[in-house]
Amino acid sequence: MSDSGSRMTRLLPDAVHDTVRPGTAVVRLETTHDRQGLLDGAWWPRSRDVTAELPALITALTEYLGPITRVGLDADAWERLPTRMTVDGRVVHIDSSPVGDDTVLVTRGEQDLFSLLVIPPHATPEAARAAMTEAVRADSATRAEQILIDTGTGRTAPPT
Repeated sequence: MSDSGSRMTRLLPDAVHDTVRPGTAVVRLETTHDRQGLLDGAWWPRSRDVTAELPALITALTEYLGPITRVGLDADAWERLPTRMTVDGRVVHIDSSPVGDDTVLVTRGEQDLFSLLVIPPHATPEAARAAMTEAVRADSATRAEQILIDTGTGRTAPPT
């Protein structure tokens, strides 16, 4: 991406909201320093296996943001969390901490940070769609945990 002031805008078609399914990432790419919302988007992984889920997210984000250098994850929310992964021939460092904040932090370059709501894999399509809609709302001041509560998504899997 160029910093020359020109900005490419890509809008998601309205139909994307009808086809939300596990493995979907919806991102509002506000790459200026005056971003107003708490979150930049949402991601709905299919499972809690980070080695299976994260490469597709990194590949998709790299297409729009450029090379991703770091990803911050909640250590308690993922299985087998590595310290680094190679995705599309590039090393991506994985930072983990037991923060429990329902987000993934993606770093482009040295400092540009994007925060995505992580929707639990067990969420229903309706709840995931509602959570994604709130997460990408430009003026949203709602924290990730509250979005999951408000949409009935919850952090843990429902009892079987």
